[in-house]
Formats: sequence, C-alpha cells, structure tokens
Amino acid sequence: MSLPSVLSPFGQCRRTALRTFAGVVAGAAVFWTGAAAAQTPLRFTLDWRFEGPAAPFLVAIDKGYFKDEGLDVTIDTGNGSREAIPRVASGTYDMGFGDINSLVRFRDENPNVDVKAVMMVYDRPPFSIIGRKSRGISSDPKSLEGKTFGAPVADGAFAQWPIFKQVNGLDDSRMKFENVGFPVREPMLASGEVDAIFGFAMSSLINLKSRGVAVDDIVVMLMGDYGVELYGNAIMVSAKFAAEKPEAVKGFLRAFVRGLKDTVANPSAAVDSVIKRNDVAKKEVELERLQMNLAQNVITPWVKENGFGGIDAARFEKALEQIGLTFTFKNKPVAGDIFVDTYLPPHAERMID
Repeated sequence: MSLPSVLSPFGQCRRTALRTFAGVVAGAAVFWTGAAAAQTPLRFTLDWRFEGPAAPFLVAIDKGYFKDEGLDVTIDTGNGSREAIPRVASGTYDMGFGDINSLVRFRDENPNVDVKAVMMVYDRPPFSIIGRKSRGISSDPKSLEGKTFGAPVADGAFAQWPIFKQVNGLDDSRMKFENVGFPVREPMLASGEVDAIFGFAMSSLINLKSRGVAVDDIVVMLMGDYGVELYGNAIMVSAKFAAEKPEAVKGFLRAFVRGLKDTVANPSAAVDSVIKRNDVAKKEVELERLQMNLAQNVITPWVKENGFGGIDAARFEKALEQIGLTFTFKNKPVAGDIFVDTYLPPHAERMID
C-alpha cells in the first residue's frame, strides 16, 4: 500500500473537521447576528429635558444595561410630568416617566385606559412653590394670598395646587394665575413679572440662580413640607406593552435600578451622560440639580429602609384621600389599580448599597 493511500482517510477526516468548524463559526455568526436583531425595541419618554435628574436612565443606556436585558431602548425628552401620561396611554411610547397623582386623575377620566405605574422613583414629590422675598413671599403659605403666579398648565406642581390651598386654608380668590410656558417661567420670576411660580424645586431654584437671582431672595416651599402627602414621579407602562412583553418591562426596571445605583454612587460621573446629550448644559449646574433631586426626592428615609421602587400601601391610600379632597372621582381607585410591583426586581437588588 502506497503512503498516500494510507494517509488519505486522515486527510478526509481533516477536511471534514475543517468543514464542520467552518459551519460552527458560520452558525455562531448567524446566532449573534440574530441575537442583536432580536433585541426588543422600547420607546421611553422622560418627563422633561436631558437634565441632571435624567441621569439614571441615560447611564443605563451608556453602560449597556438595557442591552444586557435584550432591549433596544430609545429615550426622548418630555414637556412636563403630566404630558408623559397621554404619550404612554396613546401607544406613542411603550413606557414613560411621569407624575403618579396625575395618572390617578387621568385613569379616572379615561376608565378604558389601563396605564399603570410599575416603579416609584420620587418617593417624595418635588412639587414646589418658588417665590422671592423681595416680592413679599415668605415661608408662610399665607404670604401667597393676593399674589400673581406663573403657572404652566402642564406642570405637575401646579396640578397639586387645589390640595395645597385646602390643607393650608388659603383663599385664592384674589390670586392671579398666568398660564405661562415652561421656558419663560423662571425668567418672569427673575424679572419680577410674577411673584411666585409652580415647579420642581431642583429645576426652578437652580434656573433662578443661573439667572442671577440671589439665593437669599429665593423661597422654596416644598409641598411635602406643608401637608401634601403625595408621591411623585413613577415609571409607567401601557397595558398593551405590559401584556405582550412582560419580560421587557422587568428587564427595563432591572437595568434602570443598575443605572440608578451607579448614579447614587458617583453623581459626577453619571451627569456626564446628561451633558453629552445637552449642548447648552453645564456640568456644575446639572450636578447640583441631580444631587438636590437625589437628596430631596429619591433617597428618602423610607427608601433607605425599604429600597428603591416600592410604595407604602397605607401612605398611598392617604394620597388618594388627598386627591379626593379636590377631585371628584367617578370610581375611586385603590392602590392596586394604579401601582403594581410585580415587575420590580427582587427586594435585595433594590436596596441601597
């Protein structure tokens, strides 16, 4: 037997092995291409611009946390914490970030729309009235009577005015409320065209400072300090998306919690994700805004003890009672009609490190 004839079976085996290896490589390439293509698209709307408080969402994108969950997330800016609700309800967005108290009212007025909150982020609401001492405003709510306010109709803080005035016994018959656009709200207060404005503390205070208003001339009334027992902004989801892609909702929240924890651990690094998406933003300003938001609204004593994302059912029922002081329910909800915790990561993963 010649040498070639002895070796030929081995040569055939080698060629077969090479063809098999090539097939495995090609199959792997198809698998990874398919995995990338199989990422679930998810449209998300913020409540506001790309500013400091948006950092946890943007960090989750930049660090690939959403991709780790098989999600292709697009995040758009918003025009107020109330507007996010109809955006999600209409199906324009799958999920969003908005005021849960406005969601309560929206659902009562639109009973066929089953948008639900799935994660509480602002355990303490940022709803505020911001005035100037030089315009006669003090820390006493009675100083608001007879004054002129800049009150954007889509503003989540202004939406709570009926509760604030009732629990503080205010007479607004001589007050004037001007429906102003968000961009001119702080400029009008800075120029003295209005005496006070409604807004989120971490936005309005810092915007006023940047316009040269002295800090000791600014009065911030956090509604939560004046008897308003409400929650703030929550992540919400459309019923259709939740029913069709529940694992995507869970994955989004897991990724967001990771982004939130990173933001808490290093706010300065986190705010870089905001700056690169906002050409006019200044890092020192957005960092201050973010730190103020975390301290006042996100990392509350309750959250330190219970972790991110959940609610206290008894407190939520009290919030519903307060909403009912000035809003006539067609069908008063219970907490479970508005908020569900079934999509949240396990409790241990939501505890502050």
